[in-house]
Amino acid sequence: MRTIRGKLLVYFLVFVILFQITAVSIFVSSNQLTNTYDQSFQRFLLLNDISQKSEELYTQTRIYVMESGGINKTDYFAVKKALENAKDQLASAFADPNKIEIKNYINLMETFIHESELTVGFFIRDDIEQYTHHLEETRTASSYIQTSALEIIDVELTDYQTFYQDLQRRNDSFFIFIIFLSLTTIMLAIFFALWFSKGITQPIHQLSHAATEVSQGDLLGAPVKVRSNDELKLLGDTFNDMRSNIHGLVEEIKDQSELDRLIKEMELKHLQNQINPHFLFNTLNTISKMAYLEDAKATSNLIDSVATLLRHSLGQIDKPVSLRDEVAVVQDYFHIQKIRFSERSRFELDIDENCLEMEIPRLTLQPLVENAFIHGIEEKEDGGTITLRIYDTRKHVTVEVSDDGAGMPAEKVKQLLSLAVNEVDHVGHSTGIGLTNVIRRLQIHYKVDAVVQIESEPGKGTTVRLLLPKEGV
Repeated sequence: MRTIRGKLLVYFLVFVILFQITAVSIFVSSNQLTNTYDQSFQRFLLLNDISQKSEELYTQTRIYVMESGGINKTDYFAVKKALENAKDQLASAFADPNKIEIKNYINLMETFIHESELTVGFFIRDDIEQYTHHLEETRTASSYIQTSALEIIDVELTDYQTFYQDLQRRNDSFFIFIIFLSLTTIMLAIFFALWFSKGITQPIHQLSHAATEVSQGDLLGAPVKVRSNDELKLLGDTFNDMRSNIHGLVEEIKDQSELDRLIKEMELKHLQNQINPHFLFNTLNTISKMAYLEDAKATSNLIDSVATLLRHSLGQIDKPVSLRDEVAVVQDYFHIQKIRFSERSRFELDIDENCLEMEIPRLTLQPLVENAFIHGIEEKEDGGTITLRIYDTRKHVTVEVSDDGAGMPAEKVKQLLSLAVNEVDHVGHSTGIGLTNVIRRLQIHYKVDAVVQIESEPGKGTTVRLLLPKEGV
């Protein structure tokens, strides 16, 4: 998928490359003109230097032969060497060294240098007539060099005039090129800006129109079609999916609302056929008082235990209670089961009183004890023992409900801990609350998953251990 950022980078690189190519072209052209001008100027300087050095060599030659002893001998040879070097540079300074003017000028320089050498040589031989003659030839050659240099400079100036005219034409062409480049760049920038902005604004306008339709409740409008392969296409496809999903959810909510209405009607009819539990609780209290007055204390205590269990189960399920209240309910439950099953069931308590002020969700311990009774020891002919232990550890208050009943296989334990077991198999007779319900409420209350441990083995009983986190630990 191409991105908008990628497109912008491509457009930016295109313009940068275009301007770089233009800048390099202008630099190369300017550099060529500068080199041509520099070469012409260097030739002027070289011709002027040769004229000066030839005049200086003639002067040194004349002084050499006029003054006996050769006191300027070093100066003479230094000037002569410099003039020879300038002669060598002259051949490479011109594009066409074989041009007749240049060739004659070089020959004239060689003749001048040769005459100077002959003058010095005959002076050393003390041949006055010969060195005088060659000194005059040296002066004449020097004059010719000055004249020829002026002629060559004049030719160069003529060529330079042609070069200047060409430079003027190039400057005019460059000005036209700059105007053309500016107009072309502006037109390209406008074209790309319009084209790129259309690719953004048109899909946004379609999305805005579709969003207005959705806000007005039209969830079945035409889908947004974005032809570009960038984030806007992803946005358009996502919007289409969202509108389709919203339409499906609205229809599902309508169906669910109708289903909830039917269920509430069924629940109302069901409640109309039930005895009010508060009426039942008040009736049990009345029966308990009558049994007490009739001196049936065992019956009165049994009814009180049932009433306490019922009152506790009628409390608000979303409000926590102290661990002490939960233990009291378990003791009432133990009392009821002892009356029912006599010596077949044994119940043991091992409780640290310092832990009983901790708050836990309502109906946590009694469902665990009842589950141990129903699924652990109720079916055993010789009964069994259920033990409730509460003790303190460093980070938790630990509650253990143990039985020596039927036990469970490891697969069943794993299902319980994963909350994947069928709840119907593990609900109590008195409250209708099962083990998985207790586990889930503890996890939500303490906001931790590792709140329950289960140890069980078929034929050897089960231990359910609650790890209740202490506040601030």
